[in-house]
Amino acid sequence: MTDPARMHDLSPETTAIVDDVLDYARRRELYHDVPLDKPLTQRELVRLASGTITEEGIGARRAAGLFENVLAPACLSTDHPGYLSFIPSAPSKAATAFDVIVSASSVYGGSWQEGAGVVYAENEVLRWLAAEFGLPAGSGGVFVQGGTIGNLSALVAARDAARRRRRAQGRDDPARWVVVCSSEAHSSIAAAASVMDIDVATAEPDADGRLHGDAVAAVLDAYGDAVMAVVATGGTTNFGIVDDIDTIADVAADRAVWLHVDGAYGLAAMLVPRMRSAFLGVERADSLIVDPHKWLFAPYDACALIYRDPAGARLAHTQHAEYLDPLTDGADWNPSDLAIQLTRRARGIPLWFSLATHGAGQYRAAIEYGIDLARRIADEIEARPGLSLVRDPQLSVVVFRREGWDAATYRAWSDKLLDDQIGFVVPSSHNGQPVLRFAIISPLTTYEKLIEILDTLA
Repeated sequence: MTDPARMHDLSPETTAIVDDVLDYARRRELYHDVPLDKPLTQRELVRLASGTITEEGIGARRAAGLFENVLAPACLSTDHPGYLSFIPSAPSKAATAFDVIVSASSVYGGSWQEGAGVVYAENEVLRWLAAEFGLPAGSGGVFVQGGTIGNLSALVAARDAARRRRRAQGRDDPARWVVVCSSEAHSSIAAAASVMDIDVATAEPDADGRLHGDAVAAVLDAYGDAVMAVVATGGTTNFGIVDDIDTIADVAADRAVWLHVDGAYGLAAMLVPRMRSAFLGVERADSLIVDPHKWLFAPYDACALIYRDPAGARLAHTQHAEYLDPLTDGADWNPSDLAIQLTRRARGIPLWFSLATHGAGQYRAAIEYGIDLARRIADEIEARPGLSLVRDPQLSVVVFRREGWDAATYRAWSDKLLDDQIGFVVPSSHNGQPVLRFAIISPLTTYEKLIEILDTLA
């Protein structure tokens, strides 16, 4: 008969499993040349990796070998210096190593009662970020899974605040709540609105893709007090453009509308002193997000959601149940009260460890490197015949085109670049036309690597 405790005991078999897993983790962590790798087809993976779930198990060594030799190489390494698509991830070695500790420690990060130590450490990071962004003392929040959950949670809090305000005035809710954002806002805003069953009204940015307060004011005039929130973007995903947050904040304040700043990718640039003026107005936000798994060098998955007044977020998000009374009846800081979640991993701890290890100055230097490299490669693109910039880079995203190429040519080039293991650069689009973009995050991405990729466009 199978021993029920077999998976949890400290037998030599269990020790061997732990040793094998940690040995692989150490080797992967200390690779000198991280492989880019590429996906396999469903048919190839069925042939190579099927039949792993059996009644008796296939054993740890075989399972680990299958992951190392088949499954992992079928996944792109987002920390590869040539991974330049979407928004890459480039976690520090300290952060990824400590991520193992978070799991091994079996800590729960949803409440102070159960995880006071990790909640305190996460709050240290959140307070530091809030101060860097100019938010007042008392601001705070929680680390959630990603920008989509962060934006959704903030908008839920915004609607709750608007609803409470109307009810205090003896007024009913509008027929449909509305959130206002740029037509170039991240897709997660529309996704959040769909989940919440509210409407999105878009304001048009200027020719450079930057949203201004006057455009927002026109939309607010059209929708009146049905608007529950305005979303400004602190670095668009496709171009890295920062909205004119200060004038948007003026309009939101005049109309007493919640201001949320989606800075999932770009807000980290505020850690660089010379970039702070580009984000003027962020300090007036009611809520904001920034994703450490993007430009703050943490592993997936982590989004910092910060509120100017966390008390309002608690009113919107605290879950109530008899078994939760020991948590909700007290005054403790419970992260689960601040977003759409209850169970949560202490996902902010790898960032805390890396920040505590290396210091904020190292982070500032690494972010500034990406900004400077984007400018340098943009100048090179402008100097090359057949290549042209679509817009000047503001942060670390460079969008450009190869003259005379259509979408199929871009795709064929991108596929060959990956097949040759040079880089991962997928086409994007702008105004219906295909373009290429470099999203530069990793401090290991060099000018020489980018030149190597540009040379393949000749």
